[in-house]
Amino acid sequence: MASESAPLTERKYVLPFILITSLFFLWAFGVNLNDVLIPHFKSAFSLSDFQSSFIQIAFFGGYFLAALVAGRLMERIGYRLGILTGLFLCAAGALLFVPAGSLGIYGLFLLSSFVLACGQSFLEVAANPYATMLGAPESSERRLNLAQSFNAVGAVVALLVVGPLILTATAPSAAELAGLSPAGLQAYRASQTATVRIPYLVIGGIFLLVAALIYFSHLPEIREQASSEEAGAAASWRGVLSHQHLVSGVIAQFLYVGAQVGVGSFVIRFVMHAEAFLGPRAAARYLQLHLVGFMIGRFAGSALMKSIRASRLLAFFAFGALLCAVVATSTSGAIPIYAVVLIGFFHSIMFPTIFALGIKNLGPFTKRGSSLLVMAILGAAVVPPIMGKISDLSNIQRAFLVPLLCYAYVWYFAVAGYKPKPAGGGSRTRGQTPMTIAEVP
Repeated sequence: MASESAPLTERKYVLPFILITSLFFLWAFGVNLNDVLIPHFKSAFSLSDFQSSFIQIAFFGGYFLAALVAGRLMERIGYRLGILTGLFLCAAGALLFVPAGSLGIYGLFLLSSFVLACGQSFLEVAANPYATMLGAPESSERRLNLAQSFNAVGAVVALLVVGPLILTATAPSAAELAGLSPAGLQAYRASQTATVRIPYLVIGGIFLLVAALIYFSHLPEIREQASSEEAGAAASWRGVLSHQHLVSGVIAQFLYVGAQVGVGSFVIRFVMHAEAFLGPRAAARYLQLHLVGFMIGRFAGSALMKSIRASRLLAFFAFGALLCAVVATSTSGAIPIYAVVLIGFFHSIMFPTIFALGIKNLGPFTKRGSSLLVMAILGAAVVPPIMGKISDLSNIQRAFLVPLLCYAYVWYFAVAGYKPKPAGGGSRTRGQTPMTIAEVP
């Protein structure tokens, strides 16, 4: 029987786990609403494709730059205050969309996205390891997968519920916009940018409400005990990077996130390439199926980890994604479309499982290891452009060779790379130091 048959959590940690899980639901709005904001602002501000991509650059740049700061800060203030800091930054970023929507300044929208992403980076660095620690170590991967399942729910809600509140039913063509008078163009842009104010005002208010709930619920603080030798190593990063399984996990996370965002970004174009008679609206339905499969996979994966070791399940899902990518790049007609849709299901458990396996047994190095795994999200800014360049030089189908290679490395990590090895050549695996959980008064 797999070790993951241990209880999901303990009774005293049920409320903290529920509150932490709510964070995973909330931060899905930031990243997934970018897919709505990009075409919306492209039309409102008459942007080129390159200019509209600045939303993603600002967002993932914030994720990358804030992750290291978050890990260092939380070594001093702890997980609980780190989560509250992240929530206040998220609220500030969301509320900045209100004046941005009133003023209609694209640069202010970019700043809003950057601040929101910085807050979400804090939440990622804190909430992911915190969720793994609210119970037995044997069930840490299953616990994080369940919490991350609600991130998938948030993604679906963001696209199906909040997205339509921002997007208008129709968008004028470039020729129609060119024919407007300066006053008419200004009025159009004002009407378009104003649609973001109410949704993001509500989102900002929800972040503040959750911050209040966490502040008054007295979440237990988790502190890792370290020897003086380990503390010195952590301060110099030597101890963190000496854990080979963490380094492998950071590489796997970089490639996985790049593949996930790359595949998601090109689903519509892939479908239209495979079936030329389908228009954008019909092709977008396959993206919705892709995301629904992702959500189903998260819950299914969490349930399966009761009886299947997390690393083994990750290997199966990575191999499934690899096979789908092979089909997507080597067949024609409707078959490759269904393969790309199915990739969403196999993506589902990768991020939380890689994360949990990567920080396992890090002890006092957990916060910095967590920040490195969050920084690996930068793969989302690297892999999609490579796919786009290959598509420009050849076609979108061949571009899917890039995620295929990414899945191959994730499979390697699941089979061998995740295994903790003695750090620094010692007989004992470093990082296996005790942790204390204290109630915050």
